[in-house]
Amino acid sequence: MKQRTPLYQHHLDAGASMVDFAGWAMPLHYGSQLQEHRRVREAAGVFDVSHMAVVDVEGDNARDYMRHLLANDVAKLDSESPQRGESHALYSAMLNHEGGVIDDLIVYRMAFGYRLVVNCATADKDLKWMAEQSAGYDVQITRRPELGILAVHGPESIPTVCSVLKDMFSEKEADTVAALSNFRGTMLPQAPPTAQGGSDYPEESFFVARTGYTGEKGLEVILPGAAAPDLWERLLTAGVQPVGLGARDSLRLEAGMNLYGQEMDETVSPVEANMARTIAWEPQERDFIGRAPVAAHLQEQKAGKRPFLTGLVLEGRGVLRRGQRAVTDRGEGRITSGGFSPTLRHSIALATIPSGSGSCEVELRGEMTPVRIVPPNFVRFGKKVFE
Repeated sequence: MKQRTPLYQHHLDAGASMVDFAGWAMPLHYGSQLQEHRRVREAAGVFDVSHMAVVDVEGDNARDYMRHLLANDVAKLDSESPQRGESHALYSAMLNHEGGVIDDLIVYRMAFGYRLVVNCATADKDLKWMAEQSAGYDVQITRRPELGILAVHGPESIPTVCSVLKDMFSEKEADTVAALSNFRGTMLPQAPPTAQGGSDYPEESFFVARTGYTGEKGLEVILPGAAAPDLWERLLTAGVQPVGLGARDSLRLEAGMNLYGQEMDETVSPVEANMARTIAWEPQERDFIGRAPVAAHLQEQKAGKRPFLTGLVLEGRGVLRRGQRAVTDRGEGRITSGGFSPTLRHSIALATIPSGSGSCEVELRGEMTPVRIVPPNFVRFGKKVFE
């Protein structure tokens, strides 16, 4: 039986077309993927991402453990003042000993230690790996399946969410959320009353962060699963449209954001997946897992011996798709993600191609068709960003 988020029935009530996504019953769309995509670019949409796994790490050695586990450095978050309930965040790869990507994730600095949000399809593997690497460290690693996650994105998302939080909490808490900058979060001081009876949700309040996966302004709310339906209904009443996995994928593609299992996996180095900037090389004595192999991969790429991830644009007829050959003047690569861009009204793709490539063609309907090579970032805040 497929796993269900706390909002399963609410998706059905909203007319969702449900699909199996990594063992979870998830909404693909609620009638029109194109309309949902445009709603996020023009106003505000809400995604149920409660299938993703929340993992808390605490203990006397949590900082040292996380600095060893991740390619990015959680020491960057030390300017945080977690006792105030605030949090800084960073994006990182978790690598294996060969320098391949086990998963990509967001990590938050919390009052108790660290909170990770990892992909649902890799969660069991991630937890096993994290436990294996914890030997010798005084840490406790706890998966939090009782928590849900709602992501609300779009140019109207933040004021709309804050108006809802003002009704649920207070004006002070809403103002705190409104003031958050990118990759910052805050734990609201207490859980709100339930819609049914006035009793508080147990143990956990709402954690709200300025993070996301669409290239738009927005917020992600980690909250008790029991509280998710109430927040969902309040957001829909405020005019936020529910958005499914289909539009989530086309939005992240326009933003040039990687999808695990397509742009990267355990056989792919982060330097091949446009993730080199998320690797913290200083201080040199920090021996994170995969450091030596990835350093070698970077030198190989600079020497033109290792491919890189780039963007492709087809402004004429046709659609770029995952798996298509991308033939360049330096050799052959492949498209990792592709499709029609509702914002740009033509096809775009992410592709791994040989370093130093200056021109590219893709085979469409049996014919080699020229495409443009551009930086892997197509749309930000609803606007075209490449030349």
